[in-house]
Amino acid sequence: MKEFILDKENLSGLTNEVMHLLPNGGVIILRGDLAAGKTTFVSAFAKEFGVEEAVTSPTFSLQQCYGDNIFHYDIYNHGIEHFMALGMLEELEREGYHFVEWGDNTLIEILDSAEIPLVVISIEKLDDKRLYRVDDAHIKS
Repeated sequence: MKEFILDKENLSGLTNEVMHLLPNGGVIILRGDLAAGKTTFVSAFAKEFGVEEAVTSPTFSLQQCYGDNIFHYDIYNHGIEHFMALGMLEELEREGYHFVEWGDNTLIEILDSAEIPLVVISIEKLDDKRLYRVDDAHIKS
């Protein structure tokens, strides 16, 4: 597990780490309290890919797409059961980077059994900075 302490204006070290761990894409589960910076990180990642449109939380729409290969999901309001009932697992198999806010252990188990590359990032508020814990234990070598 790697840790990064960063402010929201300088997330390139973390975005580079994710691209290094998942060079061909995969799922990034984002965990943290409300307003921890989950969507802020997705926005920084999208900017690294040249996406200029505003990145917003898909809290009510379930999914947002940015460019051709960045997908952003929020399962807070609907839960994993609703997410799976809509056939979203098939979406996570698409080529690209899939950011899932509020992913739980059930989703991790499903992704592991489907052998979908996966990184879990836990975000903790530290005054004006954030502690990002990057768990790459679910990447099969």
